[in-house]
Amino acid sequence: MKKYNKLFSAIALVITFTACSDEFLEYQPEGVLSSENVATAENAEALVVAAYAGIANDEMIGPITHQWVYGSVRADDAYKGGGGRGDVDVVDRYEQYNLTTPDYGDWMAPRTWTNYYKAISRANFALQVIKEIPGESYSEKTERIAELRFLRAHSHFMLKLLFKSIPYISDELSDEEILEVSNDLPNDELWNKIAEDFIFALNNLPESQEEVGRADKSAAAAYMAKLRLYQAYEQNEQHAVVNINASRLEEVITYTDEVIGDLAPDFAHNFLDGFENGPESIWAAQFSINDGTEVGRVSYVTGLNSPTGNPLYGCCGFHQASQNMVNAFKTDSNGLPLLDTFNESDMTDLDFSGSIDPRFDHTVGFPGRPFKYRNTVIEEGDMVYKRSWARDPGVYGYYGNMKEQQAPDCSCLVKEGPFIGTSVNYEFIRYADVLLFKAEALIQLDRLEEARLLINEVRLRAASSTTLPLEAGASNDYNIGIYESFPSKEYAFKALMFERRLEFAMEGWRFFDLVRWGIAEEVLNAYLEEEEEKRDFLSNAFFTAGRDEYYPIPQREIDFTGGLYQQNPGY
Repeated sequence: MKKYNKLFSAIALVITFTACSDEFLEYQPEGVLSSENVATAENAEALVVAAYAGIANDEMIGPITHQWVYGSVRADDAYKGGGGRGDVDVVDRYEQYNLTTPDYGDWMAPRTWTNYYKAISRANFALQVIKEIPGESYSEKTERIAELRFLRAHSHFMLKLLFKSIPYISDELSDEEILEVSNDLPNDELWNKIAEDFIFALNNLPESQEEVGRADKSAAAAYMAKLRLYQAYEQNEQHAVVNINASRLEEVITYTDEVIGDLAPDFAHNFLDGFENGPESIWAAQFSINDGTEVGRVSYVTGLNSPTGNPLYGCCGFHQASQNMVNAFKTDSNGLPLLDTFNESDMTDLDFSGSIDPRFDHTVGFPGRPFKYRNTVIEEGDMVYKRSWARDPGVYGYYGNMKEQQAPDCSCLVKEGPFIGTSVNYEFIRYADVLLFKAEALIQLDRLEEARLLINEVRLRAASSTTLPLEAGASNDYNIGIYESFPSKEYAFKALMFERRLEFAMEGWRFFDLVRWGIAEEVLNAYLEEEEEKRDFLSNAFFTAGRDEYYPIPQREIDFTGGLYQQNPGY
């Protein structure tokens, strides 16, 4: 964890029998912890830090922080990119919604499943140890339990977004009992099981933490707001939204009001080294570099996504903005988004007319515009984005991603071969999320004016975030305004949905929003119908409602449990 004063080591319980002599059986190996001596406050602290590490053990092939594969490429924000459809072809299958058989050829989502349950296992083991420690010898006991339950809830929550029907694993289960836990909890009951952990955390965590990165009361309240918001959109067994629960929406408002935070003064600060853990950061995965360890703790989850054609970066040109995403940043004469007509014409470097939302230049690598707020030559590399930076423009076009990138001379970067890691945090929830969670609940409860003010707050921050791109040489095409009124609930909700897309573009949340709202089939098939005319690799892609909202339960998990786990519909 960033700024932690302690390093941690792995702690394991090991019992080994290799001989039958009495002397051997009485021997206690050095450096091995038994169940009798592990339950100390010092060991508990190390186990808690190890549990925090578990929710940020990033990798390119089993991501658990940035959801660019599952939430961005699988939506209308981005294309897979890379060196053609066969390059990491499992993501191509996700993008095509061509994952009809949960076989062993799908290695990415099952690995993500495993990584989250590893994180849950770390939290549960730490909980088992801490509960054995007398409170009088461990003053932080209740607070650490709250942190661990928060971490466990986070992992279960993310698994539920991806797979819906998951087994809930608590620290109270023995190894034998874990093998008997199925994934058949009713949807609402599973939400409530996860909520129990967040509520315990909310009731037992401090308002703030001295050590940056530890969960606090605001993080727990924000997560409860997010959970209740998802839970409010009640789904049937075919994943269709059949009711919106007003009482859950009221809870969203209650929990958002408990969050202490603020918007960063500049939108860019959310994605730049040196600004982590600022006022907008409510809950983030922490990474570090030059921290006294041999290689640091950097994230490689977006290590495939750097521009390929710029020699200062590396590999491999994945996660490219879609034309639809680029078009969404256009604004009308009043500076408002073109809610219904944004995709009627394409904004390209050859036809760049009209005005745009400033968040465009914080999100998309676009030919002719400065990249990561730089337009100068750094060593041998020009920092104005070029078409040649795209690896396979004939398939995926030439728009890049910017939020997850840093300037190549940033001290936050590490290169491992062609792959780039970064020490910049990944934000799971930022304060803009909290404002828009509340706005969404208010709109569904017909409190449109209150929601309008919150959406405008986010837009006003965007309007003030022009300094860095303009100083770097971006042309002054910016025009962003506020909503003067919401004439109807339908209009207000459309504005809310569009605002979430612009604010969190390519951060990995778009697909989950569409599923929550119950409009994934409608939006994504309309997107594919238009986009395939520009990108023929999408010509056979089709979203099937009642199946594609969630990933299949990994077949290996079903096999391992002897068929105890039930497969999701359609697979």
